[in-house]
Amino acid sequence: MTQAAQTDVTIPEEDKLRADLYDFLAALLAGPPSRGLLGQAARLTGDGSLLGQAITTLAKLAGATTEQGAEREFNDLFIGIGRGELVPYASYYMTGFLNEKPLAALRADMAARAIKRAPNVYEPEDNIASLMEMMAGLIEGRFGAPATLEQQREFFNRHIGPWAGHFFSDLEGAKTSVFYTPVGTVGRLFMEIEREAFRMAGS
Repeated sequence: MTQAAQTDVTIPEEDKLRADLYDFLAALLAGPPSRGLLGQAARLTGDGSLLGQAITTLAKLAGATTEQGAEREFNDLFIGIGRGELVPYASYYMTGFLNEKPLAALRADMAARAIKRAPNVYEPEDNIASLMEMMAGLIEGRFGAPATLEQQREFFNRHIGPWAGHFFSDLEGAKTSVFYTPVGTVGRLFMEIEREAFRMAGS
């Protein structure tokens, strides 16, 4: 995604950590992970929480995964011959078809927030990686002022909450997932945490 001018603001550390995890998921899901990204993942450390345990598992697998192996797995999952095992788009998960109303709604929200697709990106904007990147950008203020909690909740509930947890659960259980199994676990648990946090903030 192209980015509007960054505003000079400081966000709370908790929000920075949230944005970092959204960005990390975006990087892992945008394309086959590079050796550098695998190395970054291998250096992660988790705590005793479910999410922390999933991050620890991801780190161990990243350390044992080659760049070539990760690329093969990514291609089997998301590209395949004609189609990969999973179709990581909001429209597909929410309607059963690509390029449907969820994509139109997302494009309208992107226009309202001055979020533009990068010129070298040709896939629909409702790809899971793009949505993770957009959410990180909203939190950090990459598209203007950082989004308020209410604005974050609205974007999440409209474009991510209805389907991302299901996608990450499918990624956990995909027959070709190995390295991507804990990626799915991290994503699923993070989506659950975010959903509950937004629910509590709005109650």
